[in-house]
Amino acid sequence: MEFANSVGGIEKLTYTNYNDWKSCLESYLQGQDLWDVINGADTTPPNAASESAKVLRKWKIKTGKALFVLKASTQKDLLDHIRDAKIS
Repeated sequence: MEFANSVGGIEKLTYTNYNDWKSCLESYLQGQDLWDVINGADTTPPNAASESAKVLRKWKIKTGKALFVLKASTQKDLLDHIRDAKIS
């Protein structure tokens, strides 16, 4: 049951722990090389249609991982606010 309240050692976001959650989540995402996706530094490859399929697929996988961590580390009753979030 302990996993239900944390992901990767990060306590899930609640109404009262935003500052702690944010700090831990940022550190975790940096360690997983996913922070650039969240902060906007790693954007969709320019001219995605002309990029190789391999590069685009790699970017999509990376964004999927980042979104998973974000959503999985959010308490269920807060998830409605970000459930449909996408990175584009």
